[in-house]
Amino acid sequence: MKVIIQIPCLNEATTLPDALEALPKTIPGVDVVEVLVIDDGSTDGTAEAASRLGVDHVVRFPHNRGLAAAFRKGLETALAKGADIIVNTDADNQYDGGSIVNLVEPIVAGRAEMTVGDRGVDSVPHFGWLKQRLQRLGSWVVSQAAEMDVRDATSGFRALTKEAALKTLVASDYSYTLETLIQAGVSKTAVEFVPIRSNAPTRPSRLMSSIPQYIRKSGITIVRAYATYRPLRFFTLVGCLLILAGSLPGVRFLYFFFTTGGEGNIQSLILSAILTIVGFQVLVVGLLADLIRSNRKIQEETLYRVREMSIRVADIEKRLDGRTDGSD
Repeated sequence: MKVIIQIPCLNEATTLPDALEALPKTIPGVDVVEVLVIDDGSTDGTAEAASRLGVDHVVRFPHNRGLAAAFRKGLETALAKGADIIVNTDADNQYDGGSIVNLVEPIVAGRAEMTVGDRGVDSVPHFGWLKQRLQRLGSWVVSQAAEMDVRDATSGFRALTKEAALKTLVASDYSYTLETLIQAGVSKTAVEFVPIRSNAPTRPSRLMSSIPQYIRKSGITIVRAYATYRPLRFFTLVGCLLILAGSLPGVRFLYFFFTTGGEGNIQSLILSAILTIVGFQVLVVGLLADLIRSNRKIQEETLYRVREMSIRVADIEKRLDGRTDGSD
């Protein structure tokens, strides 16, 4: 069994040595442990530093493409390199490398297909009061969308089986943490949250420049993922809210119509009609989106099979190359 630990990096030449030093060299139940660094267009020589430090695999983007793209590339590369389990961690040493052993254990034991490091956001000392409350609220919202108990929605410290990685799709350009949890919940992936240790930050977050920006981008990601993976429920909720909102001015108009003749209240009738019509249109959109979701599931299954076949073909080619080299 091979574990590949992938580390997305952006200008981490100074912090990468400490992060690599903390990684476990052996893991119980695992035969091979390798490290993969994805350099997301760094300008400080991160890729060169990774090579000097003996990293097994280094992938470099010519320019910055974002954390989500680096995560996707890491999964693709790790699968191509024969990983049975893929661990994702950060280069800023936020997550304690020694906790990788605990993170992988439920997968090796066969209890989980994906594990997520639970930092215990309510008790993390370097999280401020506001950040703790936002983390708790975000985890609750993702729990509702994913229909499972999510304890730390924004934790990027996670491990996936080969099968789970093959089925993982990341459409967001911002981050992968929220979307992949909702996707895992919808697909009934066995997810386990593992308590881990976390270190104090060594630098400000590059993903979150401010609290308002974090709320806006995370909110958009959650709404988009919810509408993508549970469209009928999402659009039904929105449509019913619009119809309910339209009924209020309608009731107001009827009240004045039967009491005073309704003169001067025609605006309420117009507003009621507009909101009700839009509400029913949203319900129809929900039905169409649900049909599209059914087609999307077929496409996801096709993509999964294509990825699986690509890996098998690559493995066969390697074996044939090995036999050819041996005969020569």
